[in-house]
Amino acid sequence: MPPTDASTDTGTNPQPGGPEDTLDLKLPEELLSLLRDPDPATAPWPARPAPPQDDLLDNPSAWGPVTTTAGVFRLAPVQIDRDLSLISLWMNDPAVAAFWELPGPDSVTAAHLRSQLDGDGRSTPCLGVLDGTPMSYWEIYRADLDPLARHYPARPHDTGLHLLIGGVADRAHGLGTTLLRAVSDLVLDHRPQCARVIAEPDLRNTPSVSAFLSAGFRFSAEVDLPDKRAALMIRDRAFRNLM
Repeated sequence: MPPTDASTDTGTNPQPGGPEDTLDLKLPEELLSLLRDPDPATAPWPARPAPPQDDLLDNPSAWGPVTTTAGVFRLAPVQIDRDLSLISLWMNDPAVAAFWELPGPDSVTAAHLRSQLDGDGRSTPCLGVLDGTPMSYWEIYRADLDPLARHYPARPHDTGLHLLIGGVADRAHGLGTTLLRAVSDLVLDHRPQCARVIAEPDLRNTPSVSAFLSAGFRFSAEVDLPDKRAALMIRDRAFRNLM
């Protein structure tokens, strides 16, 4: 308990070290009980547990599944011990490595994943599971809390998407468009404070930019980021049923 302000002492001037140094405060029994055995669920000090990290993103692990024209799709939070080898395999595909820049041993991918899993919750890595088969990798992130926000006029609760489709057979058939629309719908359905879904694919990645456009995103601007020149893509809640 913090020391009592001396101006509240109504006794005589005590001598340092004398018996008058200690105030005889009568505390309510409820407070005494709390001080003896604080309940971490109600304690108003740091004993209170930190909120779950995914509170910043309204718990993406609870968003699915959803039925799409391609099948039943859901987002599954990444578990490194279960998913690392598969995601690392995808990252070493030359077509993926050209834009994600994470080729190499599993440790490279593991470091990338742990930076999110051990972070403050502003980015969540997920597997995209279609009809029970993991086939894509996603990052759902708070664009307004990301370094990206320094490069565009961010709004509170802007939510960003990163996507890669793992299998070559799943690419170039419109599947990316279907899944981007499904996941951006999930964001807008489950994050009521989010008015816009954001993406920043590399301008050189024409198929990716085209998939975002077909999924209801609009091209907003070209943005110079530290590692690429990007197309800023935005899907607005207000126009989600029109595009």
